[in-house]
Amino acid sequence: MTDWSPASWRDKPIVQVPAYEDTVSHDRVQARLASFPPLVFAGEARALKAGLAKVSDGEAFLLQGGDCAESFAEHGADNIRDFFRVFLQMAVVLTYAASSPVVKVGRIAGQFAKPRSSDTEIIDDVQLPSYRGDIINGIDFTGEAREPDPERMIMAYRQAAATLNLLRAFAHGGYAKLDHVHQWTVGFLKDSPQGHRYQELADRITETLAFMRACGLDADSVPALGQTEFFTSHEALLLDFEQALTRVDSTSGDWYATSGHMIWIGDRTRQPDHAHIEFCRGVKNPIGLKCGPSLDPDELIRLIDILNPQNEAGRLTLIARFGSDKVGEGLPALVRKVKAEGRHVVWSCDPMHGNTIKAASGYKTRPFDRILSEVTAFFDVHAAEGTHAGGIHVEMTGKNVTECTGGAKAISETDLSDRYHTHCDPRLNADQALELAFLIAERIKADREARGLTAHPISAAVGF
Repeated sequence: MTDWSPASWRDKPIVQVPAYEDTVSHDRVQARLASFPPLVFAGEARALKAGLAKVSDGEAFLLQGGDCAESFAEHGADNIRDFFRVFLQMAVVLTYAASSPVVKVGRIAGQFAKPRSSDTEIIDDVQLPSYRGDIINGIDFTGEAREPDPERMIMAYRQAAATLNLLRAFAHGGYAKLDHVHQWTVGFLKDSPQGHRYQELADRITETLAFMRACGLDADSVPALGQTEFFTSHEALLLDFEQALTRVDSTSGDWYATSGHMIWIGDRTRQPDHAHIEFCRGVKNPIGLKCGPSLDPDELIRLIDILNPQNEAGRLTLIARFGSDKVGEGLPALVRKVKAEGRHVVWSCDPMHGNTIKAASGYKTRPFDRILSEVTAFFDVHAAEGTHAGGIHVEMTGKNVTECTGGAKAISETDLSDRYHTHCDPRLNADQALELAFLIAERIKADREARGLTAHPISAAVGF
């Protein structure tokens, strides 16, 4: 790739980026970031790619989820811990109930920038620049807050570093031991329908672990029982930040984006001749590509050829985000084309972004029944096409928020104002996220049984 460099995107058209008035400060921030240590390492990104290769081969499932947009104000150990606990619960449900290894990727430690449908926002006849995420500007509706500030990139870097430090400790320091499966339940879930369901599953896992220990298998002899692999991801929207953290791997000589293990390209920035595709084609990280209703099958193949010219398994994840009313019509043609062309990809379902509506109260929300409908249609399409429904990509939190309507607790539109805390788009709360995990696990299990594959609780526990 002699025609690519970390800065070659600057020669391409670009959308969804801010204009910084203070160019001197902007350049200074870029230089500082370029001198900082990497947030993640090339070997970790390669490990994620190997896991995603198993997903593309139908041997594992991708669980990708986290906040809509991370904020500086809500950064804290308790929030990170509660997210990680619910994420582990979802993963263990999928692993054990569906007997499928799960590749765990969080939307965390870097998900600071957000694309917007409009450059400006109007409130009470006052027009200001849109909020684009804490890495760019502030959410307060004032001229000062909405001015893009390059110093925010330094703040984002430091928050991502602190978050990663805690996540690594949780994943490898004993918190993620399967022996602790009962301890992951967030307090308010204990009396919920999904909480009871999870406790029943946790009891079965504990029984399985006791049997395994009797057979001489424990965390000392089987490391997977004592720790877990957890990776980070975010949309590579702010390319100034991404370029500053792009480094050459000393062992391979390849370029890696060290801002996160996996980066993705949004539905609004996937133009083949634009800057975001140009940047992502040159780094060796696993790459995600959002695929919406406007994407033509031939254009998708063109994008795949640009982003994964060697057709490497695990390199490219296609994240379908259609909406429950469009997925059945739009997804089959894309899946059919990719299969016919022999491309190795992971197919994942984003049931969030195509199902956003505005409630009568004015709050943006996402009805849980529409989310579930899109997930069901996603699995149906892949079953019909003979391909692997490889993953789920959701916006979620470990908190007891009221942002998405529906679910077992039947959150109504009038409930939205109770605990509507998101900085941007509505997220599944912990109970809804766990309910979705159970429903997906049941579908995966049914699909496996239809193919003559039987569940094995011991292998599932080891695969966690």
